[in-house]
Amino acid sequence: MKSRIWTIAMAITTLLVFGSLTSKAMGQQRPPQVQEAQVPCFFIFGDSLVDNGNNNGMLTLARANYGPYGIDFPLGATGRFTNGQTYVDALARLLGFQNFIPPFARARAPREVLRGVNFASGAAGIREETGNNLVRYDLKPIIDRHIRTLCSITSNLGMGSNDYLNNYFMSNFYTTSSDYTPKAFASVLLQDYANQLAVR
Repeated sequence: MKSRIWTIAMAITTLLVFGSLTSKAMGQQRPPQVQEAQVPCFFIFGDSLVDNGNNNGMLTLARANYGPYGIDFPLGATGRFTNGQTYVDALARLLGFQNFIPPFARARAPREVLRGVNFASGAAGIREETGNNLVRYDLKPIIDRHIRTLCSITSNLGMGSNDYLNNYFMSNFYTTSSDYTPKAFASVLLQDYANQLAVR
């Protein structure tokens, strides 16, 4: 039950915060199917309750890309730990998305990533040791993937360029480049932006 609550909370929080972030940044660059959706994007975190194929190519017992998984799903056994849709699949449909949110393992096209990505991984947990018996990992690599994806979105949309040009790369005026790695600075920018959105 705690796992389910955590998964729902992460999905909704990310949906609200980064949905607003991408909506403001994308303007007219949104793909057609997102324009009809109630929100511009949907990022999903969690475990097997919402994993839709991220574990398929991994050496782990926590995989569901074979029968009888997917017997009631139009695409068959995709890696979902269910016979049909997960509840975030249903939520995506209710929000107006015409296609399912892709798993991180297969989401590569920039337009596809802008709609959102599913980072969930069966047997993943917040604690580092959770899922070790299934050859799995903790939440940190999942968050790292999310940060890399958001950095890619930020880069493609040209957001935060002045924070780099007139701050991070001006070491004569600012200590930012010695205070943060590029990855950490991107994370700080995204957090600052999310905080600004929250107070408006």
